[in-house]
Amino acid sequence: MSASVLDMSMSLDGYIADPNDFLGGDDGERLHKWAGPEDESGSLSGRAAQFQDEWNRAGAVLAGRRTAELMDHWGGDHGGLPIFVPSHRPPGPAARWGYPLVTYVTDGIESAMAQAKAAAGDKDVQVRGAYTAQRALEAGVLDEVQIHQIPVLLGDGRRLFDVLPSQIELEIIRVIDTPEATHIRYRVLR
Repeated sequence: MSASVLDMSMSLDGYIADPNDFLGGDDGERLHKWAGPEDESGSLSGRAAQFQDEWNRAGAVLAGRRTAELMDHWGGDHGGLPIFVPSHRPPGPAARWGYPLVTYVTDGIESAMAQAKAAAGDKDVQVRGAYTAQRALEAGVLDEVQIHQIPVLLGDGRRLFDVLPSQIELEIIRVIDTPEATHIRYRVLR
């Protein structure tokens, strides 16, 4: 059965980016350094390869508009996956005419998730973006949260969960501890 999974790297103090949308550190990538460098073939190794395999098994992406636009809609597809963007505004020109795998959904997060799950079939839906994750939690359509908790305090920036509708209970289903990050996967309890 398909699951919707938010997968994010986060500082210990709850930030997913600095105030300028960089991922921390002098090079703007501190929150993703846990994945390590790619080898000569362009593949990740170790734990990062395990997570890359999980990401590659997804069947669709649900991304917030801000995230999708910051990433230029991943060039029109997310590794060949269709992208669904919940938004109350029409898409910009690139998404409207140049990216056939990008679908803007104007009738709410529930509809966007239903369309993404239908496109994914029995594969997972990757969820991207803090605001969209918060709205999916609020609507009861986010199934799992995977956090790569990085041992750094950014002190300022964009928080992953700054506005939630109420207390949300989670169940830990997996913990992998490495020197670079603690990877925690949760199931959202309903």
